[in-house]
Amino acid sequence: MLNVKALYTEYINERGEPVKAAQNINLDVPEGKLFTLLGPSGCGKTTTLRSIAGLEKPQSGEISVSGRVVYSSASNVFVAPNKRGFGMVFQSYAIWPHMNVFKNAAFPLEVGDRKFSKKQVEDKVMNVLTVVGLDHLAGREATKLSGGQQQRLALARALAMEPHLLLLDEPLSNLDAKLRERMRFELKRLQRELGITTIYVTHDQGEALALSHEIAVMNEGHIVQIGTPRDIYERPRNKFVADFVGLANFIEGTVCGVAPEDGYYRMSIDICELRTYAADRLNMGESAVISIRPEDVELFEQRPEGINVCEGVVVAKVFLGEYLDFQIKVAERQLLARAHPSLTAAVGSKIYARMNPDKCIAIPNGGERERVVE
Repeated sequence: MLNVKALYTEYINERGEPVKAAQNINLDVPEGKLFTLLGPSGCGKTTTLRSIAGLEKPQSGEISVSGRVVYSSASNVFVAPNKRGFGMVFQSYAIWPHMNVFKNAAFPLEVGDRKFSKKQVEDKVMNVLTVVGLDHLAGREATKLSGGQQQRLALARALAMEPHLLLLDEPLSNLDAKLRERMRFELKRLQRELGITTIYVTHDQGEALALSHEIAVMNEGHIVQIGTPRDIYERPRNKFVADFVGLANFIEGTVCGVAPEDGYYRMSIDICELRTYAADRLNMGESAVISIRPEDVELFEQRPEGINVCEGVVVAKVFLGEYLDFQIKVAERQLLARAHPSLTAAVGSKIYARMNPDKCIAIPNGGERERVVE
């Protein structure tokens, strides 16, 4: 549905220096899916979104939606933002303070190229307000809405024009933590029910994992990995992705053997030998960093059966309600582990850590942008 090819966007900063904000971005987003651009501040995700919206003109590349080209450097095509038919919700919501809820939602219908009768506008607006749960507040002044209600009004205004594509730029970042979590479920429900193709920009890993059908992780203007939320979390392709999305232990190691199962290797590390999984082929003697999530470090007070078992000592533990965070010292290395509160091992006691080979991800050493998705 959305196709982005070789998009390259740069701008001049306040010092007059060129900033390569988006470099060779390639995306294919199927119709009806929610696709997230995830990354730290300054990685190029908002620039990419604004280029899709037409709010920035890239230097090169092509953008098309349902076969309609809205930007092409080769064909010298640039469709103005208001002609693209996309809906957009900004971080600030941009609610008109002098209009009530109904008039805010009706605004794009009244100023757009398509002309609607008064009855058509009323029907469309009340329909989207009902969808977002604001139909009973249609006559209320926009300034008297809560933060969550303003966010839903901004979404209703974007939906009123029945967009081909919905673009969301960190729409939940101004909400408090509890409301942000509630609105995640609300956004996910609305997007699934309405089936609108959506591009979502965020720096919040939890938000991306909770909402998305697919995620593109960006770093320094590049897409470094594209995958489902589970793929991104459980099968990171480089250290940046493993470190940015969730917590991880990182252990340097060297390939000392190939396991019988395809994609699995034996790695020699300073604390023991580990069997690991690698998405990319590794060679004998090659160095790699092993990423292990804390929840994948199983802890036992008696030595368990199986492979990838290391003996250590409990250095510290923190009670966090539904789980305990442990710091385990194995030889001279410390590992972070996450366990059920029923584990009663005391600080200073012996402990055994077992790590599932499927969850020990070996990543070839290299630059932070190794294996960039082109």
